[in-house]
Amino acid sequence: MARPPILPPAEAYALWASSYPAHAHNPLMQAEQRAMLGLLPESLHGQAVLDAGCGSGRYMLHALQRGAARVAGVDLSPEMLERARTELAAANAEVELRQGTLTALPIADGWADLAICGLVVGHLEDLRAALAELRRATRPGGVLLCSDVHPIGHALGWLRDFKAGEKHYAVRHTPHLYSDWHAACADVGLSIQRVLEPMLDPADIPAGAHFDERALQVPVALVLQLRRET
Repeated sequence: MARPPILPPAEAYALWASSYPAHAHNPLMQAEQRAMLGLLPESLHGQAVLDAGCGSGRYMLHALQRGAARVAGVDLSPEMLERARTELAAANAEVELRQGTLTALPIADGWADLAICGLVVGHLEDLRAALAELRRATRPGGVLLCSDVHPIGHALGWLRDFKAGEKHYAVRHTPHLYSDWHAACADVGLSIQRVLEPMLDPADIPAGAHFDERALQVPVALVLQLRRET
């Protein structure tokens, strides 16, 4: 099969938004989400939560379900923000939605008690700049939960692909090694608290699905719990 066109994120999500659900909709996302939710505090009562690269809103919904007092979502794509607005309205959820980039978040310094950034940083080449901005938006002592497709997937040729209409596309993705995260966190003043490398659960794979069987032998996501110390 010919490789699909690889699009920059803004162009890709403009096409993908109308069919992008507000839940983990493939086995990789399900594995990533289990790891992320395992690190998410059971109670977020009274806390302000930022979802940076919020997409269609799945982590904002989880934050609200755990009692977050204030939730803000930022995304590059106006189409994805509109999708999130529709999904959140259906759930009677009230959040602030703002258009912005991961390197220029429209969020005040230290606003978030908890910042979430799920499967987003691979859309940027400059990991350090993204983490510096996430740190700025998080209060001293606050926590950041970040995830991305595991760099081993890039080495195996995996794509973040999707269909829009009858056409097949992929989103541009830059792999970031754990050593890149370690160096970037040290540079910007974030401490790494926990690192998870979730594997696929075979039960999540639909019967008859065509997929790279090597995916069952390797981690599919890199999930990090970070802390802004000062």
